[in-house]
Amino acid sequence: MNANQLIENLYKRVDAKDLNYLQNILAEDVRFRIGSNDVIQGIDAALAANHGFFASIESMQHSIDRVWSQQDNVICHGQVNYVRLDGSKYSAPFATILKMQGEKIQDYLVYADISAL
Repeated sequence: MNANQLIENLYKRVDAKDLNYLQNILAEDVRFRIGSNDVIQGIDAALAANHGFFASIESMQHSIDRVWSQQDNVICHGQVNYVRLDGSKYSAPFATILKMQGEKIQDYLVYADISAL
């Protein structure tokens, strides 16, 4: 899978809050971080963190502006539009850095200001 397809698939599934997809694409010892939170190690912890985050918002929609890749690293940036549980909206720029291990995501580091959610 090329970098553009990887990012397109990832954010389509994240926007759908699809934990099954994440379970299939994350490496067992994945390192995950969103915003300024601490890095979480391991697939179970990463899935639990994503589940908690998904439950804290009504919805989200990512638009990707650019994707770069070099060797096993994929980087993207764009805009994410959130709908909070109370129906209000919040948008933020984001960037994601992925380190791939074959077809699995080894590092999943998301940089976005989610403090206002």
